[in-house]
Amino acid sequence: MPVQNAEIAAVFSEIADLLEIEGANPFRIRAYRNAARTIGDMGRSVQAMVAKGADLDRLPGIGTDLAARITEIVNTGRCGLLERLRKELPPAITELLKVPGLGAKRVRTLHHELGVNTIEELHQAAAQGRVQAIPGFGPKTQQAIFEATLPHAKEPRRVPVGEAAPAAVSLLAALRKVPGVEQAVAAGSLRRRRETVGDLDLLATAKGESPVIERFAHGEDVAQVLAAGSTRASVVLNSGLQVDLRVVESKSFGAALAYFTGSKAHNIALRRLAQERRLKINEYGVFKGRQRVAGDTEESVYRAVGLPYIEPELREDRGEIEAARAKRLPRLIQRSDLRGDLHLHTRDSDGHDTLQAMAETALACGLQYIAVTEHSRRLAMARGFDPVRLAKQIDQIDRFNERKPGIAVLKGIEVDILDDGELDLPDSILQRLDLVIGAVHQRFDLPRAKQTDRILRAMEQRYFTILAHPTGRLIGEREPYDIDLPQILRRAKQRGCFVELNAQPARLDLTDTACQMAKAEGVLVAIGSDAHSSLDFDHLELAIGQARRGWLEKGDVLNTRALRELRPLLARTMR
Repeated sequence: MPVQNAEIAAVFSEIADLLEIEGANPFRIRAYRNAARTIGDMGRSVQAMVAKGADLDRLPGIGTDLAARITEIVNTGRCGLLERLRKELPPAITELLKVPGLGAKRVRTLHHELGVNTIEELHQAAAQGRVQAIPGFGPKTQQAIFEATLPHAKEPRRVPVGEAAPAAVSLLAALRKVPGVEQAVAAGSLRRRRETVGDLDLLATAKGESPVIERFAHGEDVAQVLAAGSTRASVVLNSGLQVDLRVVESKSFGAALAYFTGSKAHNIALRRLAQERRLKINEYGVFKGRQRVAGDTEESVYRAVGLPYIEPELREDRGEIEAARAKRLPRLIQRSDLRGDLHLHTRDSDGHDTLQAMAETALACGLQYIAVTEHSRRLAMARGFDPVRLAKQIDQIDRFNERKPGIAVLKGIEVDILDDGELDLPDSILQRLDLVIGAVHQRFDLPRAKQTDRILRAMEQRYFTILAHPTGRLIGEREPYDIDLPQILRRAKQRGCFVELNAQPARLDLTDTACQMAKAEGVLVAIGSDAHSSLDFDHLELAIGQARRGWLEKGDVLNTRALRELRPLLARTMR
C-alpha cells in the first residue's frame, strides 16, 4: 500500500504525544516532533526515497533510529514503537492535549487519577465535579475544562494545504492512469489554495465504460468507502481525509469545475448575474431555457454572464466580480516571477544544510539570489549568532561570492525583536549586512498596545529591512498575537521597509487578507521560504498561492526584482 508523507508524520507526532504523556526524555520527544515536521513538510515522497535506497539519515533531523522507523512504516505499514505505546496508553488520550490549558503533565494526572482517556470522558468528569477534587486543579480549572470540552465546541477537522496537496497529487496521478479517463483535476478549497482544507473535491471526465469510480473507491490508500455510484464516490483515506470524486460529461466539465471550485458566495454571485440575463447556471452548464449556451470550459461560463475569466484564488466574493466587470482584475503573481529568496537558514544555526548546498538547490529552483538569515543570540536553542559568529559568516559569504557560483548570496540576519523594541544585535555588526529581518519569537501575550508599540519601535531602528512572519501565528497551533496591523503597515510605508509572507506551511503569514492590506498601503511583500534545509524551497509554491489569494501581482512582491533593482531598495532600509 502507498504510504503518504503525512501518514508517517502523523505516526511520529502520535509517538511524541504518547512519550510526552509518559514523561519520557524531552530530547527524545523533540526528536520525534522535529522528524514529524520534516517529513510532513517535504515535497518529495519518502516512500519513493526508500524504494530507491536513499540514505534517509541524511534528511534534516533524521538519525539512524528514525530512519529505521521510517523504513519500517513504508515497508510494513506499521510501527512497532507506536503499537507498544498504544498498549501502554490509549491512542485517544492524545486528543486531550488539544484541550486548551492541558499539557502532558495534566493529561497524565487526569488519566491516572480519573481514568480519563477521551475528551468525552473528560467532559463527563468535569460535569460531575470530579476534576476539581484533584490537587492542583480546582473549581476554575474544572469550569474551563467543562466549557472547552462541550460537544458543540468541537470544530470539524481541517487539514493544512501542505498536507492535502500531496495527497491530491497522488490521487490524481492514479486517476489519470485509469482507462477511459480524459482529465482529472482538483476543485474545491484546494484549488482556491486556501490554507486549510476540509476535504478534497476531485473532478474527472471519462469516455466509454471507464472503471474510474470502481478504481477510485478501491484505491490502496482508501480506508472507508462512504458512497459509490455511477458518477460519484466518496471515500476516507487512511490519513482520515475525506475525498469526493465526481465524473461528468466533457460538455459540462467547465461548469462543473466552476461549481465545485466555489466558493459558495462566489457561485451565488454568478447565479445572480445569470438571472439578470435570464440564464440558469448550475454544475451541468449555462442554459437559456432548455438550450445549453455554455459549460464545456470555465471561460465559457464566465463569458456567458458577461465576465472575463476569474482565477480560482480570487473566488471568495471579496470584490472580484466588481473588478472583473470594471476590467480591473489583477495579473496574479506566479512562481516563475520570483527571482530570489530573502529568508533561509543554514546548519550554522538551526538549519540542516551547508551554505553551498542551499545555494546549489536555490539555483536549481530557478533563483538568482538568496539571503542567508540565521537567528540571533536571543534564540539560544536555535544556536543563534552573536556578533563574533555573524562576522565570521559575513566573511564566509564574501569568499563564496568571490567564486562567482552562478547565484548571489546576500548577507542577512533574522534578529529577535526584544520586549522594548530594541534589536538583539548591535548596529556595529548590523551595518555590515545587506538586510536585517526583525522577528518576534517570544512574549506573544503582550497586550495589543504594547505588542504594536514594540514592533513599531523595532521598525524605527537604524537597520531594519523586513518584518518576519508579522502576526506570529502557527496554523491550528497558535493564534496570532494581538497587534494593530493597519498601523504597522502604515509605519512600514513611511519607514520604507517591508513585510514578509513566510512560506512555512505552519505559518503562511501574512494571511491572504493581510496581503491585500499591504497592497492597499503600498507596502511591498517579501516572500521568504524560511528554509531550514534544501527541501524547504518547495514551500515557495504555497506562499505563491497565499499571495495570489491576497491579490498580489508581480510588482507587489519585493523579490520579483532582479538583484540590480533589489539592492537599492534594501540599501534604503540600512541607513
